[in-house]
Amino acid sequence: MSEPLPPLDLTNVAILSDEVYETIGAAILDGRLEPGQKLRDVELAAQLGISRTPVREALQRLERFGLVEVAVGRYTRVTEPDRRLRAETAELTAHLMGVALRLALAACDDEALAAILTDADAVVDAASVGDVPTLFTSSTRMFTAVTHATGNSVFIGLVREASLAIRRNLRGWDAFLEGPIEGIDRYLALRECIAARDGDGAEQALRRIYGYA
Repeated sequence: MSEPLPPLDLTNVAILSDEVYETIGAAILDGRLEPGQKLRDVELAAQLGISRTPVREALQRLERFGLVEVAVGRYTRVTEPDRRLRAETAELTAHLMGVALRLALAACDDEALAAILTDADAVVDAASVGDVPTLFTSSTRMFTAVTHATGNSVFIGLVREASLAIRRNLRGWDAFLEGPIEGIDRYLALRECIAARDGDGAEQALRRIYGYA
């Protein structure tokens, strides 16, 4: 491992498992843990300054979402998403975002709606100039705001658990956005539906953007 992970702050042991999951996941996202790299729980535990148990739990969670693969007795290593996995992640993400919009627009207050609209404007701006990296970043930010605005703890927990896999599998995959970026009118329609609190319309507009309507 070229760059060791920093030790964790152990002041809140109750959330240690989540911290380990997020820390290892973030290292996979930013490339400190590269595709194909083998992961040894004893080494990771030593670097993080913790026992092996929460590391093993984190690796099991990462395996469930496809960020690592385990061959029992042989290795645990970081995976590299192929085109099929990316496509399946894109489809799931588009539908999750649609459900989030439907829930959020029915539940959020005006302040939260204004924040979502600000993010939606950034999405429209990025799409209008064909800025794929910014479109990905602004779409992610909007989806995060919409998810929290649902106020639905079960849905928020589901998205939080899957978010690492979504970001890893879709980051840098321009095919997810190169087609949709051509339909600026669809982004404008989405923005209008959000402003009108039209959950059904927003969900359908989003699916049309990504070709799942």
